Amino acid sequence: MAEFKDRQGYPLAPANGRARSDEEANAAHERELKKKKRMKYLMYGIAFVVFQTIVIVIFALTIMKVKTPKFRVRSGNFQNSGNTTTLDISLNGQFRVKNTNFGTYKYDSSSVTFLYRGTPVGSSVIPKSKAKLLSTKKIDFIVQLSSTSNSELSNDISSGSVPLTTTSRLNGKVTLMFIMKKKKSTNMNCTMDLVLASGQLQNIKC
Repeated sequence: MAEFKDRQGYPLAPANGRARSDEEANAAHERELKKKKRMKYLMYGIAFVVFQTIVIVIFALTIMKVKTPKFRVRSGNFQNSGNTTTLDISLNGQFRVKNTNFGTYKYDSSSVTFLYRGTPVGSSVIPKSKAKLLSTKKIDFIVQLSSTSNSELSNDISSGSVPLTTTSRLNGKVTLMFIMKKKKSTNMNCTMDLVLASGQLQNIKC
């Protein structure tokens, strides 16, 4: 009996010890979850910044990059006058201004000079206009080609092919996003042949 009484004299271990351990474990778990969420949001943020940077770089290298438009002779035809010593031809043809920019190219009026072996033989006026974004502006023209007689020209006419060159320069501006304007000039330097038998411009190279 004395031994039983002695056992009753010792207090029982506190019941809230395990509860405290569970609370600490839950708190640690919540902290871990919050840390994982923060890392997740951080990774999303970094991915978004990288994506935006790539988009901006692509935008700057493609859409916002201003390229020089191309100014060329496209085609031409004429009626052969049958003259064997001088050049006296009315040439009907077409120029083109190819604009590969993501913005309109507005250019000022200009002129195209036609030359036979370095000597001007005709000129055509280019009116002020514009080439829309990613498009080609076609310009019809009529020019009277004439030159005095010389032995070299007579030989070319006899061969059936008269070499010509064209030179010109267009000055204008490319407008991007309706707000940004950048000056751009384009030169024309083309060679071609007046083929008398077919009445056409052939071997056009620009």
